[in-house]
Amino acid sequence: MMPGGMAIRQRLSLLALLVRDYDEAIAFYVGQLGFELREDTRLSPEKRWVVVGPKGGETSLLLAKAVGEPQVAAVGAQGGGRVFLFLETDDFDRDHARYVAAGVRFREQPRTEAYGKVAVFEDIYGNPWDLIEPLSFDPAGG
Repeated sequence: MMPGGMAIRQRLSLLALLVRDYDEAIAFYVGQLGFELREDTRLSPEKRWVVVGPKGGETSLLLAKAVGEPQVAAVGAQGGGRVFLFLETDDFDRDHARYVAAGVRFREQPRTEAYGKVAVFEDIYGNPWDLIEPLSFDPAGG
């Protein structure tokens, strides 16, 4: 609560992820990972507003086509080589098997940690993600 009794309500709604090409990114995130295509709006001949996200999830990815050398160089390296995207699931084994069958590259075998079951996979550009089934899954993120 803020002074005066006003509650602050915020949420992280979008995370921009640099991509080489809108359509190849959509093919991976929607086709291979099974995300929803939430919006695909043409803003100019070169630019689109493309939003994807996990089915039933609240936070989305804005697939932002890299423009200029600094952005192009950052495609696949936005986290500096470390996992910076975490995809929680209510059924690790189901999703791991589905992703392997869809050709998603895992960097390691699944492992059990104190916080849940996890394995690192790569997106189409090599960004590392954690696929994780926490000990207690809350689809609302609370």
